[in-house]
Amino acid sequence: MKKSALFVFCLFLFAISDTFAQKFGYVDTEYVLSRMPEYKEAQAEIEKLARGWETEIQEMYKKVEEMEAALQAEEVLLTAEMSAERRQEIDREWKEVKEYQKQIFGFDGLYFLKKKELVKPVQDQVFEAVERVAKNNRLQIVFDKSGDLVMIYTDPIHDYTDYVLEELGLGENQESSN
Repeated sequence: MKKSALFVFCLFLFAISDTFAQKFGYVDTEYVLSRMPEYKEAQAEIEKLARGWETEIQEMYKKVEEMEAALQAEEVLLTAEMSAERRQEIDREWKEVKEYQKQIFGFDGLYFLKKKELVKPVQDQVFEAVERVAKNNRLQIVFDKSGDLVMIYTDPIHDYTDYVLEELGLGENQESSN
């Protein structure tokens, strides 16, 4: 009798442990984003803006460098006061160029804000799709394979990237993602 009670108790423990087992999966969000036309359009617009700003900043640098070259060429003809005045103007121009560059490409600069504005809605779509896939497949944890998390080995059975693509209506995976 004790053996059968022990056996039933062990079966009960195994059943409970399966009930509390966590399912997990991973998604390659970088790959999913690369398949989304909206993301490609946002990236193209961001790159176009960045190139324009870089060109503008380079022109500003070139202007200040030309001012410095002109000062060096004319320095022997200028009085100390005139030379100091032009040097101050050049220093002010350098400061303005660097400040403008910081406003554009610095942390919380226009580039960062524009990228956030254009890419965030697309990322939100992906994260919502990941959440739906996770709920439909009863996953407790979903890792982002393309993020900072390093996975040395992953069993392809836990890759839910195709489900997220399907959820977004991007069709079947034609390429190998791993």
